[in-house]
Order: sequence, then structure tokens, then C-alpha cells
Amino acid sequence: MEKTYQPQAIEGKHYQRWEENHWFQPSGEGSPYCIMIPPPNVTGSLHMGHAFQQTIMDALIRYHRMQGDNTLWQTGSDHAGIATQMVVERELAREGKTRHDLGRDAFIDKVWEWKEQSGNTITSQMRRLGDSVDWTRERFTMDDGLSNAVREVFVQLYEEDLIYRGKRLVNWDPKFHTAISDLEVENKEEQGSLWHFRYPLLDGAKTSDGKDYIVVATTRPETMLGDTAVAVNPDDERYTHLIGKEVELPLVGRRLPIVADDYVDSEFGTGCVKITPAHDFNDYEVGKRHGATLVNILDQNAAVLQKAEAYTYEGRPIDDFDGTLPDGYGGLDRFEARKKIIADFDALGLLDSIKDHTLMVPRGDRSGAVIEPWLTDQWYVSAKPLAEPAIKAVENGDIEFVPKQWENTFFSWMRDIQDWCISRQLWWGHQIPAWYDKDGHFYVGRSEQEVREKHNIGDDIELTQDEDVLDTWFSSALWTFSTLGWPEREDLVKTFHPTDVLVTGFDIIFFWVARMMMMTQHFIKNDDGTPQVPFKKVYVTGLIRDENGQKMSKSKGNVIDPIDLIDGISADDLVAKRTSGLMQPKLAQKIEKNTRKAFPEGMEPSGTDALRFTLTSLATQARDINFDVKRLEGYRNFCNKIWNAARYVLMNTEGEDCGQNGGDVQLTLADRWISSRLQRLEADVHRHFENYRFDLMSQALYEFIWNEYCDWYLELSKPVLWDDNASAEIKRGTRRTLVRVLEAILRLAHPIMPFITEEIWQSVKDLAAREGDTIMLQPFPQPDENKIDQQAEADIEWLKGVIVGVRNIRGEMNIAPGKPLPVLFQKGSLEDKRRLEENENFLKTLAKLESITWLNEDDTAPMSATQLVGHLKVLVPMAGLIDVEAEQARLTKSLDKARKDLERVEGKLKNENFVSKAPEQVIAKEREKADGLAATIQELEGQMKQLEELA
Repeated sequence: MEKTYQPQAIEGKHYQRWEENHWFQPSGEGSPYCIMIPPPNVTGSLHMGHAFQQTIMDALIRYHRMQGDNTLWQTGSDHAGIATQMVVERELAREGKTRHDLGRDAFIDKVWEWKEQSGNTITSQMRRLGDSVDWTRERFTMDDGLSNAVREVFVQLYEEDLIYRGKRLVNWDPKFHTAISDLEVENKEEQGSLWHFRYPLLDGAKTSDGKDYIVVATTRPETMLGDTAVAVNPDDERYTHLIGKEVELPLVGRRLPIVADDYVDSEFGTGCVKITPAHDFNDYEVGKRHGATLVNILDQNAAVLQKAEAYTYEGRPIDDFDGTLPDGYGGLDRFEARKKIIADFDALGLLDSIKDHTLMVPRGDRSGAVIEPWLTDQWYVSAKPLAEPAIKAVENGDIEFVPKQWENTFFSWMRDIQDWCISRQLWWGHQIPAWYDKDGHFYVGRSEQEVREKHNIGDDIELTQDEDVLDTWFSSALWTFSTLGWPEREDLVKTFHPTDVLVTGFDIIFFWVARMMMMTQHFIKNDDGTPQVPFKKVYVTGLIRDENGQKMSKSKGNVIDPIDLIDGISADDLVAKRTSGLMQPKLAQKIEKNTRKAFPEGMEPSGTDALRFTLTSLATQARDINFDVKRLEGYRNFCNKIWNAARYVLMNTEGEDCGQNGGDVQLTLADRWISSRLQRLEADVHRHFENYRFDLMSQALYEFIWNEYCDWYLELSKPVLWDDNASAEIKRGTRRTLVRVLEAILRLAHPIMPFITEEIWQSVKDLAAREGDTIMLQPFPQPDENKIDQQAEADIEWLKGVIVGVRNIRGEMNIAPGKPLPVLFQKGSLEDKRRLEENENFLKTLAKLESITWLNEDDTAPMSATQLVGHLKVLVPMAGLIDVEAEQARLTKSLDKARKDLERVEGKLKNENFVSKAPEQVIAKEREKADGLAATIQELEGQMKQLEELA
């Protein structure tokens, strides 16, 4: 092994070897175990969320592979309709072209060309992360197999009346001219206004204070052209007498009924709400309850129509509706129309007031445009019938959520589910398998030929395929079974379906997880005909945030690229990366300042294993997970610790008899202890895998490897290995224990830390009498209760207690670590005496003792520093060991500094200006600092008292 741990030198070679030998593929033996990777967008690159979830998935896959299971980690990527189309359109724009210049077919060819050249960034990054996915089975949601599955599902659902076409309200992106899902809408807090408009009462009606108008409040004046009602709360005494009366819609002249609805908040605005059912989701529901007409006033660009359109809630046009709009509005952009409406209301004396107002503005996450609720023809899935089996599967435990509380989120969505809009007005995606004749009648089928044959349509009749494509979540909903070859082949579905666990984030429980349940249970059945679930467990991870708990975003300049953590990055490059593309110079300057403050030297390379171990250590069951780079540095040191421990083992075992060829062995107390502790660790690791507690697993591994094996057992092995008088059986036993425990540790840690464990295992496998080409195919360690030695564990804990006690005295009294000390024992039990007699050599060597003397209980001990190990007093006489005056001077200086620091911190905490303005976490840190300083002062004062007594 090399002298220093260099992850860059080992990671690439091992991954290439694993992949070339096809060790990631299912073995064909053992119980099936399958995980489906949530397909990342083909446009994407690896972010911290990917790294976090994929580390967990890979740990599970490697664990089950080593358990002997027939393991498949299915990989693939999503075609990411709108995101991919945007990327290619931007490339065309640089050439001065649009997709319309190319035409649909040529544009689709261009997208496929881009996909082959640039769309696989994330797969190379997954290899860097160590993902042991079966690359030979990589799928893409637009490949031929998945496209066939999508068409089959669409046609079957349509034939079962579970897919229909209708005019409904959708999130409309007026920049990209497409409907988008709720997940693609970002609600951003922005400063706006609340306009109060006067709507004249009709037929002589008056308000309770005698006015002939009511005042409605709105944040979107432009939509008033589509008002069809005004709503008040039924319990609002100001307006109860007006319920059933009518007002006139200014500018338009339309008569609007005043209706009573609990939706209205009497405390908001004036308590009167204009109802525009065709341009607001809440208004849609209110309007539906009261029979208010749907009046659409905008086109696909969010510009005002020349004439308004009216529809029923079934989507049928109302032909006799007067859609006349006031002159001068047709063709105006909605925000220009807003300005004109405000001016016209003001001119008519109907603008009551304008007030500043903070509101949530829905914007497209990619376009940045304000999203418009818009009435348009779309394709829908009837969700309620599909949701019922999914709800039942969770209720009866066929699918379990981990942590369990996420079931409540699932139920709240599913029990109030709305029909799913599955069409998108894009070119890139699964084109809807429906064809139209010249009269607008449509026919659904797997192909145009099937449509013609099924409906007896001759070749002389022109058919045109629907131009819309399906929502990407539609194809992703089929992921667990379409990737296994359905509907063409059933063998892999029968082997690996249902899959075992889905690892995902809470933000897509509804958008993806629930829809997979619905689709899978509808199309895949058990042998008895009952619906088959897509997975048995859903492990929901938290959201990775920065060290301050802030969501990572480019605008905050706190995004961390996992590859930068693995490879390292300079401060200049990190700044350039975080500020690239920012249009606001002030924001870029702020991000640069914060970045250079946080990472003045950039990021040091950590290697993949340190990153993976850090991520698993953070995998608590919390909703939010704060990622601190300092913690990563600690686990980089952990990798170094393992490396150096392995080098120590090899230096003391290579070329030596380690019992790999047999021979009698005699085990020391330390050998029996570490073997016993290993059994407990193995049991803990199995339990934590079963319970998805990766944080507890990494903690258990860390404690055992760093503290028990490296800090204690390796030290306890030295007196044996370096004792020329020790027997061959004892030395053979210690060498065998050294290599066998190390080799078992490597197998235990391999699922989390694949690279360093493989590298070291190749060097120790022969010494540990293990056969095989790779650690990843070795059996995972199984605990053996017969090897648990409680007596050895108790004896070593006593030994450790004495050694730590002596070391504490050295530290407290500033005694040199290498100075031999006399030690006195007093008030111990017979068990303490036995342990001393059996381990005196260990004690003297490891604690650097010149002598150990046992005092009777009534003996008077000299002035000594004391530590307790149970009831046993461990005393180190102070006379002659330290320069009392020099030590008093040192402690006085330390005390003065600590007291001044405490005075300064307490002064800050007593400052009301600081406490009222500083963030809570800053105040908490100052309080923590004060507590630490107080404890330091107390400890130093105790040491001073001891010195005074000694003097």
C-alpha cells in the first residue's frame, strides 16, 4: 500500500474494473432484490440531493448483493420534456433559429442528436459516486420499449373511460405556451398592490351604510373582465342583506350575482371578493358551487381576447353568451391591460384605493413567467378510481413509508385527489396517440394504422396526430414495470417486481410515488388477480440544505457540487462557478464575498468515500438535513485513519504467520475483546440496514473503527507483537485477529465506502484467508453470538478506564506524555486486583508507568492527582513531577484570558440591542461559548487548588 491515502489514484481504476467484469448485473441466484433509481433529468448534473439518495441506494444494493441476493439496481434517465426542449431551443437561438424554422420532425432529430452528445453528463458523475447500477440495462423514458409501454397504458386507460379530453383550468406558462404541473410552479413572495374597486349595486340596492356600490379587493385587476360573480361570507353582517342581489361589472356592463360562500375571508380586503372562475383555481371552485359562468378573456400569450369566450363546467361552449369586451383592450398584454383598467376605473371614479400588499406570485420554474390559470382543452386521467387501490395498499401495510409519518402526507393528497392533466403543449415527449379528422373528431389507438382499422377509416381520409405530448410524470409513473420490459416480456417483471424499496424525496410523494402506485396496481396483477404494488417500502429522505439550514439555490450562492467535494476546487473557480450567469452585479458581488469568506482556500479534495460516509451520517429521519463541509473534512480524516491502520496491520503481518494456513493460536484478552465487539457491531449494522437508519450505522462503524479498533486494539496489540518473549501461538493469534477483524471491517464498511475498502481488501485478503476477485462479491459479515465474550469486554473496559484516568491526569497537570509515572491503587475490589495481576504489562506499556503499588484502604496516600474507575482510586503522586511555580504561572495566565473572554461574551448577551437584532442561531452560539468558558474556568480553578495544596 502507498504511504498516504490518495483517493484519486484508486477510485477510477476500481470502478472501471467492476463495470468491465459485469459485477453490477444480477447474479441469477438468491432471492430477488430490486431498486429502481428515480430517473434523473437527461439535462441534469449530479447535485447534493442526487448524491445523498444514490449513496443510500448504492449502500442497500451492495449490502444485498453481499448477502447473496439476486440484485438489480435499475438505472435510467427521464427525457425531461420542457427542460430538454429549452436547452435545444437555446442552442438554436445562438444560430438565429427557432424550432418553428426547423419544423417538428427536424427539431425532434436535433433533440436526439443533443441527447447523444451532451445528455449523459449525469451518468459519468454517477460512476464517480461509485453507483453500482446495472449499466447494461440502462433505460430512457423515450426509448422504444418505454414508448410502447406509454402508448399501451394510454390506450387501455382511454378504452376504460379513465382518460378523457376536456376543457379545464390549468397552470399555463404564457412564455412556453404549455400547461405545467404544480411542481413546476414556484410561488415567490413579491411586493405588489391590493386594488379596491367600486362595483355599482343594481336595482336600488344599498349597503348597510347607505352606499350604492360595494368595494371589491383584487391583486389582479386585469382579470375583472372575466368576473361572473361577487362573493361574501354568509356570516358577514355587513353584506347578508345583499346576498342574491346583483352588481354591474364596470367597463363591461355585465350583471353579476352576489353569492354567499365560506371561502371568503371577511377580514381580508373589504370582505367582498370578485369571482373569476376561468382565471383562478379557487374562484373556479366557488363559481362551480354557485353556477357562475366560465368566461375566458385571455389567449395563450396571456393577452386579452378581442371577444370573451364562455363555457360550461363540462367544457361546452355557451354560444348565446355576449362576450363583448370594451374597446381598446383586445390584444393587450395582461399587464398592459392592468394599467389601462386601473386608469379607466380611476377616470370613472370607481378606483376606491390602492394599498401596498405582499403576495405569493406563481412563476414557471424555468421560464420565470407569471403563471396564468387558463381554461384550455387538455387530456386528463380520472384519478379517483386509480387512487383507491393505492390508498388501500398503504392502509393495509402492503406499502410502508419510512419514516411512517409520511403516510399522512400521502393520504391527505390521495383522499382529495383531482383529475390529472397529462397533456403538454411541447414537441419533445411522447406524442399523444390520438388522431383527428378534418371535422375535429378524434380517435385513440396505438398507431394510425390501428385507428384506421378499428374505426374503418379509409386511407383517403386525412388523419392528423394530436400535437400535444404527455406530461413526463406519465411515463415515469410506469417506471417500475416498463423498465423491466412490460408489455413485451413478463419474465423480468415476474422476477424483480414488485421492487423492494423506493428512495425518494418528500416533495414528489404525490407527483411520482403516488402515481407509480396508481399505474402499477392498475396494470400489474399478482397471480391471484389482486393489484401488485410497485415497491414494498418508500424510504423518504430529508432535503439537503447548507450548514445554516438554508435551501441551496443559485440565487443564494450556496449550491455545492458533489464532484467539487470529491475532486476539490480552488476559491477562484468556486466563485466563478457560483456567479456565472447572474445578471445582477450586486448579487454576484455578495455571493463572491460570502464564498471567499466561507472557502478562502477553496475546497480540498475529499474523495468519494469520505463524501458518501458524510452523507450516510446525515441520513437521519428529519425533514431537513444541514450539510457542513467541516464534517466532510472529519470523515476525510477517518479515511486516513483506516488507511494508516491497514498499513500498520500489513507492516506487522505481511510475510508473517497469521494462521491463514492453520496452526495453534492463543488469544489474548485484547483479541477476545475486539472479536466480541465485532459481533455486536455486525448485529448493529444488520439492524440499521433493516430499519433504514444509515446515520446510526455510520456512527456505529465510526465508533468501532476509530475508537475500538484503531485507538485501542492496535495499541493493545503492540505489547504482544513487540515482545520477544511472547509465544508463537500468542503472536499468531494476535496477527490473525488483526487481519481478520480488519478484513471484516472492510466488508462491513464496503456498502458505504466502496473504493477504499476494495483497495485495502486486495492487500489483506490472502492474509485473512479470503478467496475472490473483489470485495463487492464477498459475503457480508454475520454475527456469531458464541464469540461474544462479556468477561473480556468488562476487563478491557476496566483497563481502558485506568489508562484514560492516567492520561487525564497527565493532561490536567501538564505532565509530559512520555514521562514514566508511579501509580497507586486504593480501595479496589478483588476483581480489580485480578484484572491488575492479569494485565499489569498492558497497563505499564500503554499508560507509560514506572510502577504500580497497591495501597491498603487505611494507608495514607501522598498528595496525588486522583481518578476513579468504579470504586477503584487511581492516584498519581505529584511530588517531583511538576514545577509548581511554573505551572501556577501558566494556569494563572490561562485563567485571566478565560475570564476576560467570558466577560466580553456576557456583555454581548446583556446588550439588548444585540439580543433583539441578532439571529437566534447567532445568539445560541454566543450562549454556548459562554457556557464553555465557564466550564473552562471551573476546571482551571480546580487545578490551581490542587497546586496550592501541593505547594
